[in-house]
Amino acid sequence: MASIPPISVAFLLFPNVTQLDLTGPAQVLSRLGNVTLDLVWKDRDPVTTDAGFAIMPTATFAQVPRADILCVPGGMGVTEVIADDEAMAWVRAVGAEANWVTSVCTGSLILGAAGLLNGYRAATHWSWRDYLAMFGAEMVPERVVIDRNRVTGGGVTAGIDFALTLMAEVRGPDFAKAVQLSLEYDPAPPFDAGSPEKAGPELVATYQRRVAQLAPDREAQFRAAAARLGFF
Repeated sequence: MASIPPISVAFLLFPNVTQLDLTGPAQVLSRLGNVTLDLVWKDRDPVTTDAGFAIMPTATFAQVPRADILCVPGGMGVTEVIADDEAMAWVRAVGAEANWVTSVCTGSLILGAAGLLNGYRAATHWSWRDYLAMFGAEMVPERVVIDRNRVTGGGVTAGIDFALTLMAEVRGPDFAKAVQLSLEYDPAPPFDAGSPEKAGPELVATYQRRVAQLAPDREAQFRAAAARLGFF
């Protein structure tokens, strides 16, 4: 793979991240060829995910001051990240110079709070879509959205579609197709309930009640972050 241009990828890893938001695209992008891929946090201690197990960071903020691709996953921990000056400073700094500024799921809200989606079209998890506009982004209800050098994915499993789409932009469609085949990515879900439109109002309401319990102050935290950026 030395004949293809080198590329560096930096994922923000943070407590209570939705691990599949990170590990799905990381599995795909690790096959970019001639790639350096880092999972970055404040220190090298294990970081607990929302699945209850921990992931080891490979580098600290100080060790990764730049990357060709910045990728920010989502999860219930996003509001804590947005309130964390050190983490947000790193996202802003790396995002300002990256060739590709990207996210999966609610990671787009971290990009938005960092001022990196103002004037851009973007996707996020369906139940958090209303908050993107607080940061000057245009919410698009699609699985993957490309706007210039911003590539954003919808919720959780959309991270694999996102990563293959980004790979096609970076290495070409044939390269991405070969990686898709290598991963046997040929989804055939057992239920047709993967979007609010398909799931129906009762199931949607059940999920929304659960989110309200897990993150009761999410709107207030996003509004405060948007106010700090001068959007309000």
